[in-house]
Amino acid sequence: MNYKLNKSEVLYRGKVFDLQIDEITYDSGNNGIREIAVHAGGAVIVPITNEGKIVLVKQFRYPFQKYMLEMPAGKLNKGEDPYLCAVRELEEETGYKADKVEKLGAIATTPGFCTEILHLYIATGLTPGRHNREEGELTMEVYEYSFEDVERLISEGELYDAKSICAFYMAYNKLRN
Repeated sequence: MNYKLNKSEVLYRGKVFDLQIDEITYDSGNNGIREIAVHAGGAVIVPITNEGKIVLVKQFRYPFQKYMLEMPAGKLNKGEDPYLCAVRELEEETGYKADKVEKLGAIATTPGFCTEILHLYIATGLTPGRHNREEGELTMEVYEYSFEDVERLISEGELYDAKSICAFYMAYNKLRN
């Protein structure tokens, strides 16, 4: 490290993230400020039906004021196992339950200012059931696409959610090998 931490303060504690401001001094003597979104992390799941289709959800994303196509995902509760979060979000958002859920890996979403780590999973052996959506998810829609269709959606810019793209290609690589 090339700095000394002088002061660290949480200015805001929110439902989704906290805002932390750190005052630092670099080894050069220059001062700096670091703004950090402290996030508990989350889980993303790539559900694959018995017919080989990928299940995606379309949900309204408030910051963008539009609907976006994504993999099912959700925020970790404090101290929650990411695996349990992935299983919960799969059923909550799509209604599906899975016979098999395997970890694909993890990604740091925006390491320049946020501590969020997303844990990526693949789910197979799906059984349809009833979803259990939260209030903000009531307008969510569920779609099933072939691998080729998902690649086309990505290349045409219709699916541009970073966590979904990462999870898709990690699942694709796992299944290919």
